[in-house]
Amino acid sequence: MMEHDQDSTRKFNFDIGDGCLESFDPMGEALVLGLDPKWLDLLRIFWRSELGLRLAEFIKARINSGARIYPKDVYRALQLTPFDEVSIVILGQDPYHGPGQAHGLSFSVPKGVKTPPSLANIFKELVRDPLIEGFHTPESGNLEAWAQKGVLLLNTTLTVEQGAPASHSGQGWEVLTDLLINALAEQDRPIVFMLWGAHAQSKEQGIRRAKGWNELQKLVLSSNHPSPLSALRGKTPFIGNGHFSSAKNWLSKHGIDRSWAV
Repeated sequence: MMEHDQDSTRKFNFDIGDGCLESFDPMGEALVLGLDPKWLDLLRIFWRSELGLRLAEFIKARINSGARIYPKDVYRALQLTPFDEVSIVILGQDPYHGPGQAHGLSFSVPKGVKTPPSLANIFKELVRDPLIEGFHTPESGNLEAWAQKGVLLLNTTLTVEQGAPASHSGQGWEVLTDLLINALAEQDRPIVFMLWGAHAQSKEQGIRRAKGWNELQKLVLSSNHPSPLSALRGKTPFIGNGHFSSAKNWLSKHGIDRSWAV
């Protein structure tokens, strides 16, 4: 996926069975997918940098060594949510590391895959929130419907190895995703940032320091992570945080209608 901007017809060889990468050409894939031009501009900046080159070589080397890397659809979040349509950002950490679980959207799983515990707590909070009407726990944990309605479901690290959480953290993905997040924070339009857990909350300072930051045009919501280990604990438990109705109501005041229906 690196400097093959010219080759937009390249075919990508993916293992459909458990959704792992078999090859890696970051800019080539971005062009084949027809990503939003604003996302493409940001991706080019990163993948042409020294750190971007090193990250691409790292992933290629891990693939060549036999590592099973998830997901195959690294840019799914950017593909489903064009830059100018983003109204909510939900940050995850790194993809699910089990076969068939990750599909490029934070917290989401493909249809037919058992709902993970953190996502189950997200649904519990939506059901609990008295200001969210008519939400019922869905059979599927696939959140593509949210992504298609302006919710950017972005992990801060976009790849992981099977059975090894955080195995690609610190390799450079965080610099790319900070670039994407901060570019959104610079926009002069209403956007909600939902930061759950210490990892996501570590991004808040960078978001608020973004050029042209406007407190009236941005809403930052923070609480514990929806993981069963933290969802009911601490000063800001996830269950009961009211983030979904807060985001919906705030955006409504800015003329944006957002539904949490899956």
